[in-house]
Amino acid sequence: MFNFKTFNNIAEDGLEILRENNFQEVPENPDGLLLRSHALMEEDFGENLKCVARAGSGTNNIPIDEATKQGIVVFNTPGANANAVKELVICGMLLSSRGIIEGIEFAKKLDLKDPKGLNKAMEAQKKSFAGNELDGKTLGIIGLGSIGSMLAQAAQTLGMKLIGYDPYISIESAWRLPREVGKAETMDELLQHSDYVSLHVPLAEETKNLINKSNLNKFKKGARLINLSRGGIVNTADVIKELENGHLGRFVTDFPTPELIKRSTEKNDVVLLPHLGASTKEAEVNCAVMAANQMVNYLKHGTIVNSVNFPRISLSRGTHHRLVIINHNEPGMISKITDSIAECGINIAEMTNKSKDKIAINLIDLELEASSKLIQQLESVEHVLSVRSLSI
Repeated sequence: MFNFKTFNNIAEDGLEILRENNFQEVPENPDGLLLRSHALMEEDFGENLKCVARAGSGTNNIPIDEATKQGIVVFNTPGANANAVKELVICGMLLSSRGIIEGIEFAKKLDLKDPKGLNKAMEAQKKSFAGNELDGKTLGIIGLGSIGSMLAQAAQTLGMKLIGYDPYISIESAWRLPREVGKAETMDELLQHSDYVSLHVPLAEETKNLINKSNLNKFKKGARLINLSRGGIVNTADVIKELENGHLGRFVTDFPTPELIKRSTEKNDVVLLPHLGASTKEAEVNCAVMAANQMVNYLKHGTIVNSVNFPRISLSRGTHHRLVIINHNEPGMISKITDSIAECGINIAEMTNKSKDKIAINLIDLELEASSKLIQQLESVEHVLSVRSLSI
């Protein structure tokens, strides 16, 4: 039996999956942690912790390096909130194109004491809220994963032209893209041809300040920039300068800063939202269900899907007895592990091994249940981080 601990409010659908698999919720020292935005600290890693499941795509609230050193698998749920973010990006494009916000504010201030004058006042002012349509405009999408590819499909139905840039695009994501999406060889090429630019990349060292003064001048004059991804990928000071000189048309983001708030109160070229991207009931349920299933499959079978620090691995159950062994990715480890098993007189029915950077994991199905002697012998092997025996 396994146990888990949650941070934040996790959708009941996800918790029910854990309960159906006889997982118990505990206040301390769990086998698995399930969380959303909670900032996890190293001290949260109890001695029994085997995995952390993030019900969302970003994992910058989790100390990944420390988790990897301790052999703790960290999962996220890419794609589970993609539709929610896609819809908000479309909303952002509309807010940046039409005088919707200004119109709402104007309507609030109409004189309620003069009902007859309402229509006249609205007719007189509506021209000042004129904007442009999305149809026929070019949308540049930087990052063509789950969200980017879904956004491309939706934008195509709105009549938009599409151009994408993603040097790391997966085969799966490529298959989801409409064939009409033009491929930019460089990000600068995309910026030069786009009326709207939407960012969909994770925050990492290579994406920090991805949009900055060195490439903001490559944007088409009057282009709209939409960042509903991560705050750190845009240099807001540089964006404000481009707004001031009139080169950038509008900036829409759900990562407000004091500088952006000040700008939004003075001008109408900044649209600020709370971080609402995945804040829908449907997205929260999808993320919780995916995270819970990943935790169950790993703890019960050693299966890994959507981990940010471990390789993808699975093995169909060939016997009732399985070993899950995590070790540093060093030469000769497989032979050391299999030799230890052979010395205990147990035959290996089937096994698989996967590695990622400095970490490796082995799934080994045995014809007999692993003895305590074998477990101790494997744990004593240099570079082995953990050994689990799973029987069904």
